[in-house]
Amino acid sequence: MRSTNSVEYAYLRAVPRVELGESVNVGVLVYCQARDYLACATWLDPDRVRALDPDADIDGLAAALGAIAKICRGGAQAGPAGEISLGQRFRWLTAPRSAVLQPGPVHLGLCREPEETLRRLSVGG
Repeated sequence: MRSTNSVEYAYLRAVPRVELGESVNVGVLVYCQARDYLACATWLDPDRVRALDPDADIDGLAAALGAIAKICRGGAQAGPAGEISLGQRFRWLTAPRSAVLQPGPVHLGLCREPEETLRRLSVGG
């Protein structure tokens, strides 16, 4: 039986009109230091985003979510951010920013399997 480990997670939000602050969740990041795990799941629903802004840049959001997935996987394809530690990547990805794609607050929890936590926190999980 696997031990219980602490896990940190944050939802990713599309904020198509930053000045209004309205958002829709489009992904989640999960980090478990003890299991050397960092991953994300994304679910961009163009209709929900366009409900907040009919002119939202859906392709730009999709590209940004793809970049986040590369950073989570790490390595040279993720650029300089892919070469830093998992914890540093998670902190960088969850740093507050005023942009169309923003992280929500970081939440703490416990898990036995971080992959299961990612699945459970994902839309449709």
